[in-house]
Amino acid sequence: MNRFRISTPEGTRDLLFSSCRALRQTENAVRDALEERGYSEIITPAVEYFDVFAQANPELDQDQMLKIIDKSGRICVARPDNTTPIARIAATRLDDAALPVRLYYSQKVFRSVSGDHGHKGEFLQVGAEFIGADGLEADKDILTAAFAALSKTSADNFRVELGHAEIYKALMDELGADAQSAEGIRRLIENKSFAALGDALEPFKGKPAAKALSAMPNLFGGIEVLDEVESLTGNVRVLGATAYLRRLYQALDEAGYGDRIMIDLGLVHEMDYYTGIMFRGYIGGAGAAILAGGRYNALCAKFGKDMPAGGFGIDVESVADSLAGQSRPEVATRRDTVRIALTKGRLEKKTLALLKAAGYDISELEAGTRKLIFTLPDSGVEIVLSKAADVITYVEHGVCDMGVVGKDTIMEKGGSFYEMVDLGFGKCRFALATKKGKDVYGGYKTPVIATKYPAVTKAFFNKKNMDVETIKIEGSVELAPLLELADGIVDIVETGTTLKENGLEVVENVAPISARVIVNLASAKMKKAAIQKVIAELENGLNN
Repeated sequence: MNRFRISTPEGTRDLLFSSCRALRQTENAVRDALEERGYSEIITPAVEYFDVFAQANPELDQDQMLKIIDKSGRICVARPDNTTPIARIAATRLDDAALPVRLYYSQKVFRSVSGDHGHKGEFLQVGAEFIGADGLEADKDILTAAFAALSKTSADNFRVELGHAEIYKALMDELGADAQSAEGIRRLIENKSFAALGDALEPFKGKPAAKALSAMPNLFGGIEVLDEVESLTGNVRVLGATAYLRRLYQALDEAGYGDRIMIDLGLVHEMDYYTGIMFRGYIGGAGAAILAGGRYNALCAKFGKDMPAGGFGIDVESVADSLAGQSRPEVATRRDTVRIALTKGRLEKKTLALLKAAGYDISELEAGTRKLIFTLPDSGVEIVLSKAADVITYVEHGVCDMGVVGKDTIMEKGGSFYEMVDLGFGKCRFALATKKGKDVYGGYKTPVIATKYPAVTKAFFNKKNMDVETIKIEGSVELAPLLELADGIVDIVETGTTLKENGLEVVENVAPISARVIVNLASAKMKKAAIQKVIAELENGLNN
C-alpha cells in the first residue's frame, strides 16, 4: 500500500478524543470571552485569491503559502492569515455597518512548512479585529479583550509584551540607511543578534540613531525600558511613541493587567504592516508566541476604504497543548529551571569551563558518564548534551531554554530563536575553495559546488545573483573537485592545511564562524532574569 494515501501531509496532524476536548474547551473559552465583550463572529473562505494577500502585503513570503490553481487558471491560496480577508470584507461589505465594529473569527490558517522541523502547517486560530476606531481607548479595548480571552482559558502564567512600530521607523529614517541595509538591521534586531547588529551599524556609528538601534534587542522588560530608550535618543517621533506606551501601560494597569505586561522595543516584525502598537503573548510550556497582534491602520485602505483597525490572533492549539502540559509534574518543576543544550565536543568543553569558572559544580559531567541530562547542584541549571543541529531543535521548540552552538549550524539549519551572544571561541570560517587556477565566476557554464552546507552555499551565491548546482557531500568534501565532480566547494576552513595538501585554494571567504548563545523566544521573556544571569556569567568567564 502506498503510505502517502493514508498519511497526513507535512505539518498536519489528527486529533482524537482528549486532544479534541482540550482544543474545543480552549477555543470555546476564547470565543465566549470575545462575545461577552461585544465581538461578533465572521467566517471567511478557507481559499482566497493570491492577489488578496499580495495586495495587502507585497513583502509576504510566497514560499509559506499553500497554492491552488482554480479552473480558470488563477492562483488561489489556502488562507495563510485571518486578518487580511477580514480587512477585505470590512472595506467592501460593511458600507451600512455603524463604526466601529468588533469582529471575531475561529478558523484555521494554513502554511507551507519545511520537512522534519516539527512546525505546524495547519492550526486553529481565534482572534478579534476592532475596525473603525483609533487611539488609546481602541488599543485598550483590543488588548483587554486579549487578556480576557487568555484568562478565560484558565492560563495563569501568560505574559503580553508591547512594542511600537514608530520607534524603529523613526530611528531608521534618522539613520538614513538604504532599504537593503535597513532590512538587515531589522532582522538582526528582531533576532536579538547583538554582535552582528553592532557590525551592521558600524558604518553609521557617528549618527545618534545608531546608538539607540544597537540597544534595541536588549530593551525588553518592565516599564523602565522606556526610560532607557528615552535616555538614548531625543527623536521626537520616538519620544511620542514611548509617551503613548506609558499611557497605554497605565490604562492596562488600572484595568488590572499590569502584572501581565512586558515592554519589548525590539518588536520589529512586519514593519510595513503594523502602524502603531504591536504585541505578542507567551505562556509557560509553549516555545513560541501564542498571541500576536497590533494596529494596522493602512490595511483596509488597500482594499478601497481607509479605516483604522487593530486586532490579534491566538493560536488556541498551542494554548491547549500548554495547559495540558502544565498538569505534568516534570513540566511544573521546570518553571524555575534554566535548561541549556550544549553541542558535544569542543564547544561543550569550552562552555563547561566557563560555567566552572563562574562557580557552577560540573563534577558529574567531568566524571565521564553516558548520561545526557545533568542537574548542576544548587544552581537551577540543567545541562543537555546533544549534536549541534539538535541544539537548535530543542531550543526552538522550547524544551531547552538556551543553547550553545556554532554559527555554521545556525546558518545552515535556521530556525526561530534569539541569537544573543557571540562567545568568540570555536573560531573558523566558511570559504569557497577550488583547484588552483579554477575560475568559478567566469564563463557560461553553471558552476557545480559540492558542500555539506547546501543552504549556506545557495544563500552565498544568491547574493551574487549566480545560479549554481549544489551537490550534498557527507564526507571529505575536498574529494569532489579532485574527482572532477564539482568545480568548487563551500566548507568550514580553520587553518587551510587540508585544502593546501589537496591542491585546493580559498577563492573567497563566505562568513566567519564562532560559538553563539541562542535563546528560546518564550524563555527569553518568561525567564529573563535567570537567563541573563547565566549569560552574564558566561561573558564574565570570557573576560577572566
